[in-house]
Amino acid sequence: MIAEADIPWAKFTGKTILVTGASGFLPAYMVETLLFLNDSRKIQCKVIGLVRNLDKAYKRFIHYNGRSDFLLVQGDISKDVNWPERCDFIIHAASQASPKFYGIDPVGTMTANLLGTYNLLNHAREWKSEGFLFFSSGEVYGQVALDKIPTKENDYGYIDVTNPRSCYAESKRASETLGVSYARQFGVPFKIVRPFHTYGPGMALDDGRVFADFVNDVVNHRNLILRSDGKAVRAFCYLSDAVAGFFTVLLKGEQAAAYNVGNPGGVISIGDLADLLAGLFPDLKLEVERTAQLGGGYMPSPISINFPNIDRLISLGWKPSYSPREGFFRTINYFNKA
Repeated sequence: MIAEADIPWAKFTGKTILVTGASGFLPAYMVETLLFLNDSRKIQCKVIGLVRNLDKAYKRFIHYNGRSDFLLVQGDISKDVNWPERCDFIIHAASQASPKFYGIDPVGTMTANLLGTYNLLNHAREWKSEGFLFFSSGEVYGQVALDKIPTKENDYGYIDVTNPRSCYAESKRASETLGVSYARQFGVPFKIVRPFHTYGPGMALDDGRVFADFVNDVVNHRNLILRSDGKAVRAFCYLSDAVAGFFTVLLKGEQAAAYNVGNPGGVISIGDLADLLAGLFPDLKLEVERTAQLGGGYMPSPISINFPNIDRLISLGWKPSYSPREGFFRTINYFNKA
């Protein structure tokens, strides 16, 4: 359980914590963790969630609406927001993380990262915030040499900046540099997490990423559709493991440093993942169908293999617990009961 992790939760007591993109998959679970900690009296904090769509957010947090320790604010982080009060901690997770947006809205993908981070860094400086956690991505590494896999935080590879799909990776890279510059020049307590393929209960099944498509197929008792040769290799990290890692970095990490958050023990090829999920529930008798067709604005990644070295985060006392078999079994059961 996240609440039992070796994390100095008391630092949040009496503080106001801003979470941008609050109704998104990862930040929403961070919001719920903080409210759970309030209920268990481990801490007493106030959570402000910034969202683009209030109606959607109210549905996402239907069990928490009306609480005095939780406030939802509507706004576009790339255009700044009229904040109701100063915030002691900032968790900036507002971003178009799904690859389906990279082809149809590369500009919107970039502005949420670049302009949103710039706006929040200025507020953090003004508010004298105690912590700023920026959600970057494992995509910032680009195409690294095979001898740099598992990839450490300073192992960078090639990114084609003239490819629109680079909108996500390049804007994350630039936002990291901007935040580190604010830390150096103005003392903003900026820290970076780079998640690798996080999945779990509550993720959007229409997200466009292959593992979400697979889960969607299993939940709806359909054969799994594999739209590639299945040879790409990724490391999949279960939601609760990742969220504990995010909080660990915010409260224990080094200022202006980046931390990989992933599970090297969850390394598996896309083809093998499809086979694994198809076989999790043998009574369904699901099969894997292979096709070369891609839909919508989805732009495939040129990276054939990537997974992280997590020694830096392990040094803070964190480690992942769930294998893909365990984590995806729990995830699918969640959606079957929803």
